[in-house]
Order: sequence, then structure tokens, then C-alpha cells
Amino acid sequence: MNVAGRTVLLTGASGGLGHAIARGLHAAGASLVLTGRRVDVLEALAAETGARSLAVDLADRGAVRALADECADVDVLVANAGLPASGQLMSFSEEELDRALDVNLRAPMQLARRLAERMVARGDGHLVFMSSLAGKVGPARGSVYSATKFGLRGFAQSLREDLRDSGVGVSAIFPGFVRDAGLFHDSGAKVPAWVGTSAPDEVAKAVVDAIEHNRGEVDVAPLGMRAGTKVAGLVPDLAATVSRKLGGRRIAEQHVTGQTDKR
Repeated sequence: MNVAGRTVLLTGASGGLGHAIARGLHAAGASLVLTGRRVDVLEALAAETGARSLAVDLADRGAVRALADECADVDVLVANAGLPASGQLMSFSEEELDRALDVNLRAPMQLARRLAERMVARGDGHLVFMSSLAGKVGPARGSVYSATKFGLRGFAQSLREDLRDSGVGVSAIFPGFVRDAGLFHDSGAKVPAWVGTSAPDEVAKAVVDAIEHNRGEVDVAPLGMRAGTKVAGLVPDLAATVSRKLGGRRIAEQHVTGQTDKR
């Protein structure tokens, strides 16, 4: 699918990573519908990109249904919105746990279910889900977050197969540590220089590339992190041991400290 001239619904547009994705899609010629909770930030981005903005809280199930109805005829969904949801499971309240599941997993699934009906009927469309390398390997202090991101990966894989002959593409994006914007950056956590990070623009380029070339999965991370993720998928206990020795638990604790108030 050529992004130029297409209408794209982008959730989580008021976050820093959402800004980069919106600008990348705009530069590729897309017409945007932007959603988020921070209205002032959202409206400024909409003015910059010539987009339409809609203030939506994806934890509100009625608001998700209304958004799907409002945007029923979009060509592309980019489900980017997400909560950090970091920390030990026992530290979550019932409400925090439900909110993480609603925003990170249920809302993308419900939007896809509603929007895919029109896309399949037209024989054309694309669905993009923003997962994470934490959706391939579960890090310390990330049980809830990883559950939602693993869930998105499985959902996208199966949905891609179900829609294979329909003309509707399905992609999942897997960023590692992203600098300058996004959940990791906002937490204030630091990784050793040798681990490496990616720029927000790299994530935006991956989104556009996934749509235009119908990529099933796209990792956005330095080579070493991508290789480590593959190894961890084969020998998870060994990988977890190595991560602990290299300071992975310390980084995870920094992440939690900087994000607990954003659940």
C-alpha cells in the first residue's frame, strides 16, 4: 500500500513517539486522524500536520466504540497508544491492571475488529500494532507490560494469517530502547552505551515501511539487541542470567521508578 493519499488513524499521538510517527506518516503523504488524551499537545500536532484530532481515553470502552464508529472508513490503523505498566505484579491495584490491559491490548483489538470489517469489504487496508522487544522477551519488573505486548504479537501474527487473502495487511513493530521520546525515555532510565538505543524517527520509518511493504514484523533496535532478543527466545533462563549480571535489574528498577505514576 502506498501511504500517500491514505487516511491513517494514529492512537497515542500526544506522546513523543506518537509525534515522530505522525510526522513520518505526514511526510509520506498520509491524511491523519490523531487521538490522545492531552488535548493541547494533540491540537498543536494536528495543526502542524494538517490532521484531524480527537481527544480519546482508550481505557473508556464506550470511547473506543465511538472512535471506531467515527473512523470506520480509514485506510490504515496505527495502534500506538500504550501505558508503561512497569513494576512487580503485586504492586498493581486492580484498577491499574485493568487499565493497562484495556489501553495496551483490548483497545487495539477492538479497533482492529471494527475497522477490519470495512477494510475487508473494500479488499484494501492495513493494521499496525506497536509492540516492543518486551513482547518477545519478558524483562524483570515487566510482567504486566510484557503480557500486553506479547499479546499484541500473537494477535497480529494470527490476524495476519486470517486476513492473508483479503487485501488487508497486518504488521507489528518491536522497538527496543528508544532515546529522546517514548516510555523508556520518559522514565529517565539509562542503559550502558554499548547496549545502544534507537531514534524516534527510526520507529516512524519502520511504521511507514511496514505499511508500504506489508512487513509482518519489524524490529527497531541496534544489531546487538536484536541478536540478544533472538538468543533469549531460544534460551530464556540463560539470557535472564546474563541480563542480571550486566545490570538489567538496575535498569528495570530505574524504569519502574520513573513510570509508576503513569499507570
